[in-house]
Amino acid sequence: MSKLDDLLQTVIKDVDGALGCAVVDLESGLLLGVAHNVPYFTSSYLEAVAAAAVDMLRGKNVRAVESLLSNQRGIAVEKTIKEVQMTTDNTLHFMAIVPDKPDSLVVLITSRKTNLGMGWAAVRKSMAAVAPLCP
Repeated sequence: MSKLDDLLQTVIKDVDGALGCAVVDLESGLLLGVAHNVPYFTSSYLEAVAAAAVDMLRGKNVRAVESLLSNQRGIAVEKTIKEVQMTTDNTLHFMAIVPDKPDSLVVLITSRKTNLGMGWAAVRKSMAAVAPLCP
């Protein structure tokens, strides 16, 4: 297990209802680190979640909107999305760009019972330790 995986394991242990936590490289879509306690979170499943996160923050449509904004404002507008919260029937997803590492994204997945503030606090608290472990 890598240092990043160990750190992510600590995050899920500290958050009531946490199911998994990962760091995704937004340029390549690769998982840089992952920890989870759900048997069906297979490699294929985790890679699909990582790809979906990349699409939400840096996908073709997001880049198209940023291009339109760049044209309107006369300045470069890119990589503008910093945080995303997504809710499904059974889960909450907290996603945040690592400060000073604009191509690294922390994703925390929890049950719907998790307090929203606790989820965001855990993600934001982890950033200082995650940043030095990202390329």
